Amino acid sequence: MFIKKFKMRTIILWLVCIVVLLSLLFTDLLVSRSINDNSIRYEEEKALTVARIVAQSEIVQKGLNEKEPEQVQQYANDVLQAADVLFVVVMDMNGIRYSHPNHELVGLPFEGGDEARVFEDEEYSSISEGTLTTSLRTFTPVINERNEQIGAVAVGISLEHIQQMINQNHRNIILGSLLGLLVGLIGALLIVKYIKKTLYGLEPPEIAKILEERNAMLHSVHEGIIAVDREGKIALVNKSASKLFEKAGLPPEPIGMNVTEYLPMNGLERVLKTGKQELGEEIKINDISILVNRVPLIVDNKVIGAISTLRDKTEINELAQQLTGVKLYVDALRAQSHEVKNNLHVILGMVRMGAYEQLKAFILDLVDHKNHEIGQVTDIQDAVLSGFLLGKLSYARECGVRLSIKSQNVIPKSKSVDVNHKIITILGNLINNSIEAVEDRTIKSVDVVLSFKESRLTLEVKDTGPGIKTNDLENMFEKGFSTKGEERGYGLALVKASIDDLKGRITIDTFSGNGTTILVEIPYETEENFID
Repeated sequence: MFIKKFKMRTIILWLVCIVVLLSLLFTDLLVSRSINDNSIRYEEEKALTVARIVAQSEIVQKGLNEKEPEQVQQYANDVLQAADVLFVVVMDMNGIRYSHPNHELVGLPFEGGDEARVFEDEEYSSISEGTLTTSLRTFTPVINERNEQIGAVAVGISLEHIQQMINQNHRNIILGSLLGLLVGLIGALLIVKYIKKTLYGLEPPEIAKILEERNAMLHSVHEGIIAVDREGKIALVNKSASKLFEKAGLPPEPIGMNVTEYLPMNGLERVLKTGKQELGEEIKINDISILVNRVPLIVDNKVIGAISTLRDKTEINELAQQLTGVKLYVDALRAQSHEVKNNLHVILGMVRMGAYEQLKAFILDLVDHKNHEIGQVTDIQDAVLSGFLLGKLSYARECGVRLSIKSQNVIPKSKSVDVNHKIITILGNLINNSIEAVEDRTIKSVDVVLSFKESRLTLEVKDTGPGIKTNDLENMFEKGFSTKGEERGYGLALVKASIDDLKGRITIDTFSGNGTTILVEIPYETEENFID
């Protein structure tokens, strides 16, 4: 490109010159025209003011009434000198001059051809050539005390004088623009010097090349890279890190965010304070395990930032994401939706058949059944958790399984939304596993009991399934382990991870052929307004 041949200093200097010269041109075209109009308007108003003063003078009116031009001539010349105008001419109704800068023209008719309208009691301005030169003339009638017009006054201002004013204004504009150009050039030189010093003498193409090479290297690295400045603001994230964050459920473009808000467990703020590197640490972002290295960025013995490399250690399976709380919510809602849809079909069929007595009994049975189900979750104060369990009741009924939910006492709402989500993950997976375990059994029964006491929540899930084999007990919480086929075995792994995160414990009581009872105990902080 042609502009790349020039250095930054040359480009900036030319840019300043062009901008100022364009400003001068537009100022001359736009502002000068406005100044010209204002100058003419000012002189016109000045002439009109002088004419009115002369027309209202007693000397002028007396001279016109008594036809004595001597006093009028003297007064008009005094006004002429004081107002700095071209002429002040007083004339009677016949256009005969009573005053003029040239005394010899007094008594002669007014010249110019533009005076006719003033004798019709009209005040106006015009441009015309008289005995002196072409001038801007302002006419005003002379009215006596009886409100009768007895003459007129014409005040003229030389157009040459007006043009001189306009030229002077034009020169001032050009002078100001040239001064601005000089100041701009000096400022541009200072700015260029400062920029060159800041950029270590590099030219923009050189900087762009270095930046392109750095970005290419950063984004081609398989490991994720995230860098922060000295304030802890995220300054750089490469493509691998963005994909990793997006995979972990975080916004993929965190540039400008505070790193402690974006990644609370990142540890980079600690490196900024200590200035010491931290290598080989494992952190967990949601369900993804990541190996992290952290190194401070030091310039002139000062920590100006920190950089961290991230490597994914977890093989994420799509089914693992489906077994989170969101998937459990969806399953519960879908079960309720199917049940409502089926009931509506039954009601519609009875209406069409006219079986109103049977319809009434069916609806009453539905209401009683729903009241019974709602009664099972009445003591659960968290609406999300109780609604989720209602959905599980519908899901169990679709599977032909009797699901019972009991609360030994009032279950208060959790102080933390995250804890509530993990509880739903735990219950959802345990209930699903129990329902699947009893599908082939003669007695298909699952009992869920919730209890809250002394800041601990107990969850018990009991089924009439075949039980768990002793060999399987050791591996049942490992991710991917399942006795039900491939691409299974993620539900109990999520249950164990959630319990560990909540610092709880799990107990399994099972006998081959006699069902399984799973007991989970977790610390449980309630909202402040609850009294245990």
